[in-house]
Amino acid sequence: MHQPHYRDGMDGEYRLPWVYLHAIKDYTDMVAHLENCPNAKVVVNFAPVLLEQLDDYGGQMAGWLERGQLMQDWLLNIVAGALPIPADVPGRKKIIDACQRCHAPTIIDTLPPFRYLTEIAQNYMHDAQAYEQMLLYLNDGFFRDLLMWYHLAWMGQSLRISDSRIQNLMDKAHSFTEVDQRVLVQIIKDAVTGIIPRYRALLESGQIELSTTPYGHPIVPLLLDFDSMREVMPNAPGPQYDNYPGGLERARWHMQHGLDIFEEHFGQRPKGIWLSEGAVSIAAIDLLDEFDVSWTATGQGVWANSCRNAGTAVHGVRCDQAYYRPVRYAEQKCAMFFRDDGLSDLIGFHYKSWKVEDAVNNFAQHLVNISNYLGAKASEHVVSVVLDGENAWEYYANNANEFLSALYKKLATHPRIELTTFSQALKQGAAVTSLPVLTAGSWVYGSFSTWIGEQDKNLGWDILVEAKLAYDRVKASNRLTEDELAAATTQLAICEGSDWFWWFGDYNPAESVSDFELLYRHHIEKLYQLLGEEPPEILQQPISSGGGSMENSGTMRRS
Repeated sequence: MHQPHYRDGMDGEYRLPWVYLHAIKDYTDMVAHLENCPNAKVVVNFAPVLLEQLDDYGGQMAGWLERGQLMQDWLLNIVAGALPIPADVPGRKKIIDACQRCHAPTIIDTLPPFRYLTEIAQNYMHDAQAYEQMLLYLNDGFFRDLLMWYHLAWMGQSLRISDSRIQNLMDKAHSFTEVDQRVLVQIIKDAVTGIIPRYRALLESGQIELSTTPYGHPIVPLLLDFDSMREVMPNAPGPQYDNYPGGLERARWHMQHGLDIFEEHFGQRPKGIWLSEGAVSIAAIDLLDEFDVSWTATGQGVWANSCRNAGTAVHGVRCDQAYYRPVRYAEQKCAMFFRDDGLSDLIGFHYKSWKVEDAVNNFAQHLVNISNYLGAKASEHVVSVVLDGENAWEYYANNANEFLSALYKKLATHPRIELTTFSQALKQGAAVTSLPVLTAGSWVYGSFSTWIGEQDKNLGWDILVEAKLAYDRVKASNRLTEDELAAATTQLAICEGSDWFWWFGDYNPAESVSDFELLYRHHIEKLYQLLGEEPPEILQQPISSGGGSMENSGTMRRS
């Protein structure tokens, strides 16, 4: 479960609504499936920046409901009625564009009142002049209904079933009032503030394991050493700078701060750390040992590259079998699990178009086939299925409600499959083997190509390095107060997040690239302001423009 820091560094406004929208659709549904299937054992990873934003949204919605305080999210303010429907063309166009940011076949087209509203706007979009006239003629009620339906459409199936207020609003269908808008915000607030307590209850009952990532979701191996990219990409161009200054110190800060935030929310420290994007290296695992982390996980591509460099076998275990075992590199203590990319991507990309029964049976049969292949010692092995907790379900019918319900039930009762967690697997007989070679990489392609090694991405790193050098100079000068330095340090952590570099490059959709690269530049600019330094001119120019058409809007990538 991860969302980047969507608050604009310059004014604190949320520029994208994905934290609260994924909260009401996905984080609520995923925990409901687990509550409904007590025998389902899973690991759920919460990124600290997501936990903080969930808290912030809950507090802001409470502030509006109780005291009428404006929230720092334009879309939420508009749907709440806290801000009036704009009378101008750009403002009205912004609403229509915002309310179509979803996978239409499963979210818009399945709800006739919502589809009807979007069709009214789409019928005029081919003619710019007619479109502008139409926007001016439509009354405020049209936009209010559109906003309400967009948010109702994002409600998870578990909320639609359990919360009668949602069904009452959907039954009403049109002519929504200010009272309805207030009810909607109350629904969203209740859902968002209930997420962390619900997962914590499952953690404390022993049903699930929770893990976390370093605070700002950085690519830790790259913070530690830019050259780690060359273990798989030897000929790729790198940033202008040879290394990230003070990277080890920064990685330690992210680790400690992330662990502290996790403990604040869940009352205990996690045993495992999902290093952001499954990005590992020898130095990154050394860092996990320093913090006494018992396990981490990464992609099958990392295993394949390590195996290729180690030879055909690892301590007598065939390489095509060994990635179903936890491993430790050399004398390191932290155990690594390797994602089965094929099985994980079946859920992430393929089963959405299958009949539910066929998909679930196919998945279970794959596991049985793996067990048969492993033979008598199959019980010593672990098949790790790892994927986003939010992005896949939008492409399934009914937010994957039927699929996930059937999948958990099938696996929880299967005679040859045991659902478990990584910590339980280590305790209960998963055979740990030793790995003589660990090749640095991530769960995406087994490399770091998504975050470095390309012109726009490298420019992003160069800008970050220069900002870090400015931070180091100001810190050494001792001219900031303790509170001012703490604010600058946290802002630096936000700038070090992986998501900015993910979106740089020409293969992602232009609209998404524009959103993220502007947020990145504003966060860097805010850092300079907190340091009392003049932001460089380069921050006035876009870093990347995109223009590609990545699968699933670029939010997920096949391994």
